[in-house]
Amino acid sequence: MHSRRNFVASCGAIVGSAMLPGLARAAAYRQIPQRASARVIIDNDFAGDPDGLVALAHQLLTPKTRTVLVTSSALDPKLVGNVPAGNTAAAGRATAEELIRRAGIKSPPPVKAGSEVLGAAQPEASEAARAIVAEAMRDDPLPLFFTCGGPLTNLAAALRLEPKIATRMTVIWIGGGAYPAGGWEYNLSADIPAARAVIENSKVPLWQIPQDAYRQMQFSVAEMAEQLRPISPFGEWLYDKFTTPPSFVDVGGSWPLGDSPTVLLSAISQESSTHVDLAARRIKPDCTYGEEIAGRTVRVFRTLDARLTFGDFFALMRLHAKGEV
Repeated sequence: MHSRRNFVASCGAIVGSAMLPGLARAAAYRQIPQRASARVIIDNDFAGDPDGLVALAHQLLTPKTRTVLVTSSALDPKLVGNVPAGNTAAAGRATAEELIRRAGIKSPPPVKAGSEVLGAAQPEASEAARAIVAEAMRDDPLPLFFTCGGPLTNLAAALRLEPKIATRMTVIWIGGGAYPAGGWEYNLSADIPAARAVIENSKVPLWQIPQDAYRQMQFSVAEMAEQLRPISPFGEWLYDKFTTPPSFVDVGGSWPLGDSPTVLLSAISQESSTHVDLAARRIKPDCTYGEEIAGRTVRVFRTLDARLTFGDFFALMRLHAKGEV
């Protein structure tokens, strides 16, 4: 009997040891290999509409790009809302830094504040502008995207400091009215001189997501409460940023996460969205488009793959909650 028990125990040990490699493989599943294919500078008015924070979190979590710098821009004083006037770029920097801390990013990018003044004829050489120049002029095998979900203030200031950066990056900008007429749109109206400096007076490659395109990125308020809030403490923190909108915002059944196309186009796919390459046009004081600019083109996106964008974001948030990204 004793020998039989020893035999059964030894067989169990053998079977258990044989199963261990399979258990280990189940615990550490094989991942589809991905590596960063581009660097990204993320620029936004992070003290404003919190859709910029969703885009920032998404970009930081994706393995397909390496975020090398985050810069904050000011808000139009007429639409400041809950943010103290004259302190919006600094407040945006603080919010971006808090997001990075809460996300537990292991190698956090530097975060720099831009000018607090919008619409200046000669934009300030702010910390943000100098950092943009330094990153753009740095030698690196990865191409550089400058993604902007707000006014183009910081980029205009950087181009003024060093015009050579125009050949060393591609700009993805959320802004401007629908083509061909144009019209009032916040990111353009907040700093028309900056937009003119980038579009009319530089040759930097520009991918534009105008208002009619970025408004396709609708996500329902109920979905946000049901999907974003419960994911993790980080997801709850992001959700809470949407619960105190400025007084001028009347929240409907959905919230347009209009800055998320910057991640779609820089890190996920450009193939399932559509664009046209158009002659760039001058910008009139009322934000409408004027005459064509000879030799200057802009890639204008018409449709955007919202399903792919949001599917990727929420999957990355769930993986992040499990410590797998």
